[in-house]
Amino acid sequence: MKIKFLITGLLGLLSVAAFAQKGELNNAKEQYEKYDALRGGSLKLALTSLTDAKTSIDKASLNDKTSALPLTFALKGAIYAALTVQDTVPATSLPNFKIADDALGKAKTLDSAKQENKKIIDNAYLNLAQYQFNKGRAEFQDKKFEMAYHSFDYFRQVLPNDTTALYATGLAAANVGATNPKYYAIAITDYNKLLTTNYSQNATIYYDLSSIYLSNKDTASAFKISGDGVAKYPADNNLRRREIEIGLQSGKQDQLIGKIQSAITSDPKNKTLYYYLGITYAQIAESIGDKQSKTKDAAAKAALEQSKVDNYNKAAEAYKKALGVDPSYADASLSLGYVAVEPALDLYNAANQLPTNQQKKYDADMAQVQVLIEAAKPYLQKAVDLNPKSPEALQNLKSYYLVKRDMTNANLIQKKIEALGGK
Repeated sequence: MKIKFLITGLLGLLSVAAFAQKGELNNAKEQYEKYDALRGGSLKLALTSLTDAKTSIDKASLNDKTSALPLTFALKGAIYAALTVQDTVPATSLPNFKIADDALGKAKTLDSAKQENKKIIDNAYLNLAQYQFNKGRAEFQDKKFEMAYHSFDYFRQVLPNDTTALYATGLAAANVGATNPKYYAIAITDYNKLLTTNYSQNATIYYDLSSIYLSNKDTASAFKISGDGVAKYPADNNLRRREIEIGLQSGKQDQLIGKIQSAITSDPKNKTLYYYLGITYAQIAESIGDKQSKTKDAAAKAALEQSKVDNYNKAAEAYKKALGVDPSYADASLSLGYVAVEPALDLYNAANQLPTNQQKKYDADMAQVQVLIEAAKPYLQKAVDLNPKSPEALQNLKSYYLVKRDMTNANLIQKKIEALGGK
């Protein structure tokens, strides 16, 4: 009987010891839940509960009876994740982050079948994601772009479809790409995924993605994505301009003109479409001018001159149509003045480069200059009337007076330009 009593007593002692360790685990859970409930109100009380939770989970983690339980790892991850996100000092927050991340990894593995602790684990990962986002933002501001990328990428892995996570990771990767081009592919992947979401700034993402493709020396993709952006956001002037710029650089003029003319057919009262058609023709003219300046053959030079003038004329017609829709469209008026006066200025400058033995040609060219410059005058003046504070409009009008050798008016306009801060 005595022996039986001793055995029963020993079993009782073992049960009490096991209960004590379970008690630490239960207390850790209770105090963590208390912290979670209080943190939106009284942070001071919440942090007291969090400290108590840490004390209990540390004890439970060291005990053989509870150290390997899925709940122990889940709570340890959650408690240390909360400690991490509440700590602004990297020297102490980063070690807590590593403890939390390691514990959560083990908790996920142990809990994979029953998923009894899924809510605790998921909420803990959200805290770690927030910590890494804050850390990445500080690193990005310090121009530590590669470190920022890795911090943001942790955030993205926790929330793979979160638009902020995709944007931040892509942005950081694009900045790293300047020194390590392999990161451009990462930025392109993230930004393309962002375009499949309802992210409110996707028009900007189309533009930025075209820039990343250009940096990655993929002009074809840059042109395509800018075109996709224009199709999605036809009223976005930055995207329209970007498509034109890339198209002209890559010899896609015909495609550009066809796209804009097709859009005009569908929306004939859209002044912006006429304006961009004008820009396209004007830029074609300028590119021809660049080629002309490098050409020495007289016949080829003359042919290029005619082609350049033809495109300036087409640009002028497009700008006039834009003004037909909106007579007060200042940008179109300014551009019309420019393309109207530019052929006159080109001819004026070329005539002044003629040798003295070509007086007849000089006289004929200067007579033509007067015709062209007078035809441009109304457009130059209207651009100034619509926007008297435009240095560009004033400069164009000043060019008219310089060609006319009217220094009085040229000097008056120069004073207006200087008053606006120009030179």
